[in-house]
Amino acid sequence: MKKTLLVFALALGFFGFSQSGANLDANKWSKEKAKAWYAEHDWITGANFIPSTAINQLEMWQEDTYDAETIDRELGYAAGIGFNTMRVYLHSLAYKADKAGFKARVADYLSIADKHDIKTIFVIFDDVWDANPKIGKQRAPKPGTHNSGWMQDPGYPASNEMANSPELKAYVQDIIKTFKDDDRILFWDLYNEPGNNGKNTESLPLLTSVFTWAREINPSQPLSAGLWSWGYQELNTFQAQHSDIITYHDYESADMHRRVIELLKTHDRPMICTEYMARTNDSRFSTTLPMLAKNNIGAINWGLVNGKTNTIYAWDTPIDSGEEPVEWFHDVFRKDGTPYRQDEVDLIKKLNDAY
Repeated sequence: MKKTLLVFALALGFFGFSQSGANLDANKWSKEKAKAWYAEHDWITGANFIPSTAINQLEMWQEDTYDAETIDRELGYAAGIGFNTMRVYLHSLAYKADKAGFKARVADYLSIADKHDIKTIFVIFDDVWDANPKIGKQRAPKPGTHNSGWMQDPGYPASNEMANSPELKAYVQDIIKTFKDDDRILFWDLYNEPGNNGKNTESLPLLTSVFTWAREINPSQPLSAGLWSWGYQELNTFQAQHSDIITYHDYESADMHRRVIELLKTHDRPMICTEYMARTNDSRFSTTLPMLAKNNIGAINWGLVNGKTNTIYAWDTPIDSGEEPVEWFHDVFRKDGTPYRQDEVDLIKKLNDAY
């Protein structure tokens, strides 16, 4: 997903928010608890996952297009190279349309992933791409265009108008309460890239709410929201100060990524990079993954199998003909399980075996 230029400055001050600080800070994990949790796990590696047959989160989770067979097959590809974690986006509209069915499908997904010894990071809200999600049949992919059908959750201006809505609160708390003690879930990623699409601090009320709502449930899994754009000082401060573990995104070269690591280490909490690897951006498995392993930082790259999301194409360089790009941007496998690059999967497997 597209990133703004990093400006390497993490704010450490406190900013006031509209909701009660007592509720917001209730049940936050201590550094010691977070470190003990992290120590219980093998090195966390994996990918952001959506089955190749789905263009977006709604197509993944709606009853008519939920594809357990493809999910099972493609998670098998991941397990075959030692991946142990997938980051998976939910969507509030899929829940709203069919609450019981949605939760049943989430449970089914967790069972499939568990069969492959894969844990899951669930993402709740998202500020990236199309601001007008709609339930029902989703549009076809636009040839050669990166994530042409991906949907924000809850969208815009819904993310402002519903920041304190009972409807979104009920969704967040029902989902987390249902799975609050499920050890197949690694942690809850409460909000993907808050402030993206130019929203900046417009997303702060919903970000504050989702942390407050989740803290009220107090799940056994940690809570986080990944830092991603260092120019968003107020959002970065909030995310870092209220997350149990530090998660972040970085699609830059290894040298630039290393600077981010050194800055984030100052929080003295476990770290997981929940998005990286964009080959034509010089963010590569060969340079980034060994660095993350050496620093004991979890590594979740963008994309597993080339599919309807079209993330083999770069963010702003569509290929209208739909021809395969000279070099893939994201993703590891073709639909039949053939690796895009054998040397990459060999490295991934080697590091997973070693760590």
